[in-house]
Amino acid sequence: MFMQKVKRRGRGRPPGATAEGAATKRRLYETAIGLMARKGYESTTLRDVAKEAGVSAGLLYRYFPSKRAVLVALYDELSTDYASRALAMPRGKWRDRFLFALTTSLEVLAPHRTALEGLIPVLVGDPDEGVFASRMAFSRERVQRVFEHAVVEATDAPAAPLAAALGRLLYLVHLAVLLWWLLDRTANQRATSALVALARQILPSATLTLRLSPVRRLLLSGDALFREAMLGEAR
Repeated sequence: MFMQKVKRRGRGRPPGATAEGAATKRRLYETAIGLMARKGYESTTLRDVAKEAGVSAGLLYRYFPSKRAVLVALYDELSTDYASRALAMPRGKWRDRFLFALTTSLEVLAPHRTALEGLIPVLVGDPDEGVFASRMAFSRERVQRVFEHAVVEATDAPAAPLAAALGRLLYLVHLAVLLWWLLDRTANQRATSALVALARQILPSATLTLRLSPVRRLLLSGDALFREAMLGEAR
C-alpha cells in the first residue's frame, strides 16, 4: 500500500488565501497608508508600520515587502474601484461624459483625501513611484481609458485620431483638477465644486472650437508631446 506524500508548507506561511489573512493584509495596508499620510512617504519605514500595527517586521514583509508594494496596492484599489463605477457612464455628448468621469473620480477618492494629500510629493514628483511611473502604468491606463472612451464613444465624438487625443487631454485636465482638490483649503472643498461648475459652463464653447483647424492641430500636437514626455512614446 502506497502512502500519499503530503506536501509540506513553508514555515509560517498560510496554506492559501484565508479570511484571516485578507483581514491582516487589509489592516497592515491601512496602517501603512495612514502612517505615510502623517509622516510622509520618505520618512516612513516598514519597521515603523510594523510597530504601529503591533506585528513583527517579518509578518509585514510577507504581505508588503517594500513601501512601493503599498503604493501599488493603493493605486490598484483606487483605479479598480474607479473603472468599475465608470461603467455606469451614460450615453451622450463627450462634455457630459467627461464631467461624469471627473465627478466620479472625485467621489472615489474623497474617502482617501487625507492619505492622498500626504502623498502628493510622491504621486506628482516621483519618477519611480508616481502616477506616471512605468511600474504604475497599469493603474494610470485604467483611468486614462475611461476618459478616452468618454470621448471616443460619445454621440458627438470627433473623428479619429482627434477623439482619442481629446480624451487624453481631458485625462490631464482631470489630474489638474484632482491636484487643485487636494490643495483646496476652502470648507468642504467649495472652490473645487465651483471649478467643476465653471468647467460645465465652458465646455459647450470648447466643443465649438474643435471645428477650427488650428485648434485641432494644436490639440494633436499637444497630445504628441504628452505621449512623448509622460508616456515615453516615440514621436
